[in-house]
This record gives sequence, structure tokens and C-alpha cells, in this order.
Amino acid sequence: MKGRVYIRTFGCQMNVKDSERMMGLLAAHGYGPAAGPDDADVLLCNTCSVREKPEQKIMGVLGRWKALKQNRPTLVTAVCGCVAQQKGQEFLDRLPWLSLVVGTQMVHRLPELVERARSGERLAAVQWLERGDPDLFAVPEMGQGTAVKGFVSIMQGCDNRCAYCIVPFVRGPAVSRRADDVLREVKEMAARGVKEVTLLGQNVNAYHDRGIGFPELLRLAAKAGVERVRFTTSHPKDLDDGLIEVMADDPRVMEAIHLPAQAGSDRVLRAMNRGYTRDGYLDLIRKLRAAMPEVGITADLIVGFPGESEHDFQDTLRLLEEVRYDETFSFRYSPRPGTAAAGFAGQVPEPEKYQRLYRLQELQEGITQEKNQEQVSGSYEVLIEGPSKNDPGKLSGRTRSNRIVHIARDGVRPGDLVKVRVTRALKHSLEGEPCAPTAALTGAFKEETCFWR
Repeated sequence: MKGRVYIRTFGCQMNVKDSERMMGLLAAHGYGPAAGPDDADVLLCNTCSVREKPEQKIMGVLGRWKALKQNRPTLVTAVCGCVAQQKGQEFLDRLPWLSLVVGTQMVHRLPELVERARSGERLAAVQWLERGDPDLFAVPEMGQGTAVKGFVSIMQGCDNRCAYCIVPFVRGPAVSRRADDVLREVKEMAARGVKEVTLLGQNVNAYHDRGIGFPELLRLAAKAGVERVRFTTSHPKDLDDGLIEVMADDPRVMEAIHLPAQAGSDRVLRAMNRGYTRDGYLDLIRKLRAAMPEVGITADLIVGFPGESEHDFQDTLRLLEEVRYDETFSFRYSPRPGTAAAGFAGQVPEPEKYQRLYRLQELQEGITQEKNQEQVSGSYEVLIEGPSKNDPGKLSGRTRSNRIVHIARDGVRPGDLVKVRVTRALKHSLEGEPCAPTAALTGAFKEETCFWR
């Protein structure tokens, strides 16, 4: 073994997938996983720059790694991902003990870059690949290991220019992966025993490969051998009836969608350059629930966007009350370098942002608890994923609508599809007990007992 690698990952599922690629590539070149930073020969911090707070956390991690580097000069310390792409050489200039900076489209070069760093070079690799370069989606062979669920990237980058968003600057323009390659990876995962895959993209609805759009890709992926297929993230302006039809009709496609709203005010949505109105967004919600009454819906929301008034914010609160999301992921607006909104007038004071965020989250907490309580006594199909974070003595899994359920270990194992009766509602999850033998459940089960009580 050449050495051991520890990866600290921040951000979205795209970053989680990138970290998997990094470990796979290094494993193919003789590296193994480390138990923690103290046990590692290579430290990788895979970063997120969507908001300011993750950047602050990243600097804290790197500060702790500085002491490790001082005690072990041969230790390779690297920053990867979105912040690496954003800052490039600046990181090396500011942090003299940092070995490597690896941008979002240079992951395929990681083994080479690590070897050069171990030889004493300090490198910033943040180049952009040509559109269509196969290295953009290069996936290493992952061996014979199994896991219950996995991620499959179907595209990179984004062509939307939302005024607040740095993604186009650090991930590049939207590039769709070849459909054949996507389906091949799904089939390989199924052959390894993976039960559920999530198709990933900054805006999966914009996927397009030689006449195949996202609804058709989703339908094909559902036939590629896995038990369940999910996807994230959808942009409301591109969500069409074809996608809703596939979700409603195919039993292997889960009835759950993350549909970022960002704001409930038309004035703020226009300033954000989101490309849809409040009424248009609510029309999508109505269509989703008409086709799938128990569909799980989550969203991202931003408070304190430049120029947001109290009236605008009230519109966002009313949106929560009308939609009644299962969960929301809400954040204070933070200016991102290079984005249009960073230069907008009317920047909202930080104390007001904090106060609005608290009010929004308090409202959503109540809605989530009410919706969880509505699940008690219902029976649902649950894919068991692994140990419960709430109670190590239990296992946890997810319903089709993506709610977390904790159950006793008796008679079930990770990877089992189990019919579970919910016995208790928790703050952000559920507790339940198996009420049918473990089995590969069918679409008939979905229709008859999964959602209807």
C-alpha cells in the first residue's frame, strides 16, 4: 500500500460523489482509506462554496491540518472541489503548508497530482476541460464491494444564471453525460448489489443526450436492475409533465422531489433570475400531488436576499403554509464572488437575516412535525440503509417519499425492503416496526398499502 487517504467532504451529493471518485481513483493506484486525519498520509478537503458558512468551516479544518503537516512534513494536504476551483493559486499563496489545490474538473488527475506532491511539488490544478471530454465523467472501477445505495452523475455544471449562485463559476456550463454511460454505471451498481441509485445534476431537468431528455433517462435507469431510483436537483422552470408522468407510473421511481423555491415573492424571484413565478411554482406542486397524493416534497429557501422587504418575506412564509413541505433547507443569503447579487443595492442587515431565518425555520418545524404525526399507524415500504444515527441499537431506512424511519434490528438487514408500520413521529424522522416478512416488494404493494391508510 502506498499510503492511507482521509477525505473530509462538505456540500451536496455531487461533492459526495466526487469524494467517492477520488477514493476510487487513489485506491486503483495503491492507496487505502484512513481511519482519520492522524492516520493519513494524504488529507483531502472536498469543498463547497455555495454559501459563506461552509467556506468558514473549511478554513477551520485546514487550520487543524496545519499542525499535522508541521509534525509530518511528508503529509500531503489538499483542497479539492468548488472552493479550490474558485480560489486556485490563492490558496497556495495564503497557506504555505498546503500541498495541492484540485479543481472540480481535475479529479481524474488526482493520483498523478498526489504523487507529484509527495515528491515535494506544490500545485494548483484548476483547468477547465473541453466540452465533451470523457475525463469529465471518468468513474473508477469500484471492485466487488457492495452498498445499499449510490450516486450516479448524469451532468455537470449549470447554464442558469441565478443572481446569487456561484455554481456556474465553479462547475462550468451544463454538460450532459452520455446516456449509455449513465445506464452502464447503474447496471454495474445493480450487479454489485446496490438497491437504490440517485441520479445527480445541478439541474437534472436540463439533461439532454442525442434526443434523450431527463424523463426518458429516468425511465431507462429504472429498468437497469436496481430496486429504486431517485434524482436531484430539479429546477422548477424546467420541470415538465413528462417527468411527473414517469414518477407516477414507474414503481421503481420514488415519489419524492427536491424542488427549490428560494423565495415566495415574485419580486424577489425576478431579482434572483429564477425564471418562474410564485403561481407557476404552486401549479407544479398541484400537478405533483394530483399525480402522486403522498409525494414527498422538499425545497431550498433563501432569506435576506438583497432588497427583500418584510412583505416579501411574508410571501415566503405563506408559501410554506400553502405548500406544506416535508422539510426545507433554509439559509441566510450570503454574497458569492462574481455573482450579480453581490453588487445589488439593498443588502439586508445580518441581524435581520438571522431573525427571518429563525421565523422561517420555526414555522417549518411545526409543519414537519404535523406531517410526521400524520404518518403514525400508516404502513410504508422502507429500504433499510444501515445503523440509525438516532440509536445505534436500531437500523434506519427511507420510505418511498424519502422520510427516515428507525426500526429494531430484529430480522432485518441493510438492503432489505420491508413493509413498516409507523409507531411514533419524531422531530425529523419516524419510528416503526416491520409488519410483513422481508421481501422484494412490488408495484402492487406500492399501490395497495404503501401510502393509503
